[in-house]
Amino acid sequence: MKLSPCVHQFFDHYLPHIKGVSPCTVRAYRDAFKLFLPFLANSYGIKIKSLRVKNISSQLILSFLEDLQQGRKNLARTRNHRLAALKSFAKMIRFMYPEYRSLAETILNIPQKRYQKTLIGFLYHDEVLKVFEAVDLRRKEGFRDYALLHLLFDSGARASEITTLNLDYFHPLQKTLAILGKGDRFRLIPLETKTSQLIELYIKKYRIKPKPQYQQRIFINQRGEELTRHGIYRICKKYLSSALPPKRLTNINPAHSFRHSRAVDMLYRGDAITDIKNHLGHDNIQSTTVYLHLGLKRKRHIQQRFIKYMQSVITADSKIDELLQWEGEKDIMAWLDSL
Repeated sequence: MKLSPCVHQFFDHYLPHIKGVSPCTVRAYRDAFKLFLPFLANSYGIKIKSLRVKNISSQLILSFLEDLQQGRKNLARTRNHRLAALKSFAKMIRFMYPEYRSLAETILNIPQKRYQKTLIGFLYHDEVLKVFEAVDLRRKEGFRDYALLHLLFDSGARASEITTLNLDYFHPLQKTLAILGKGDRFRLIPLETKTSQLIELYIKKYRIKPKPQYQQRIFINQRGEELTRHGIYRICKKYLSSALPPKRLTNINPAHSFRHSRAVDMLYRGDAITDIKNHLGHDNIQSTTVYLHLGLKRKRHIQQRFIKYMQSVITADSKIDELLQWEGEKDIMAWLDSL
């Protein structure tokens, strides 16, 4: 049996309709196969369209994974992600083509490679406040960035989840936000007073008019399109770099650090581990318990000041007052010019 029809069935039918995976998962698996198929064809010295299912072997997959690390300099984590795509394909083969069950089982038995996990890079309360303070609200995109950073921390959402937020996911009266997470599962989380008001004000007054296909998205970039994951990464890196010393940023992922910081903040406040799991949208409790291993030194006075800040209203925010005064001055100058 030729391999090409199986690959088409995997992406066109099995992943979206039988497993119901997200578009992000489909793209990740697609990238894995775009690397694996040429490698497999080159190993046999034939064209990709001539490959057959029986050409796949555990030894060739191991060679492919080794080539990722040695040739492409991929990390073990990336290697394991590529292997996960091939294992999912093997599950389809086992399910839909029983005659290849032994081949599928062989692929599924390939172990993932262990690797040294990186440190959890999170921000302390005083550092989060410094990042907020680094935003210049008088810039064209200033208020959007200010609201975005508050939401990243308060929600603990992944950057990819922020990009898919729609206007109707946000309920300003109830101060809640629905987030579409991994596996196309929604979770409803409460927002702090300040975050909710910032998002509401941004939508009403500072949100750029989007292009028709992006009208429902909350966060819009300067081109009128939805803000991308890479765009969020750049925004976070910009303000973290201006607020914190370079040495402090060594083990911090600019966007994901807010997610870790939110988990740590909830631990500071004494929230149950299951509440943290549900807030972050983890698949299992093991992903959440990693935060329990952190040696956290509580600074009560900073914590209380931070909680008071997050629960305050925007009229008590000096940066908002400064923005409104500046906008008032700008309006007066425009009025004088019109005389």
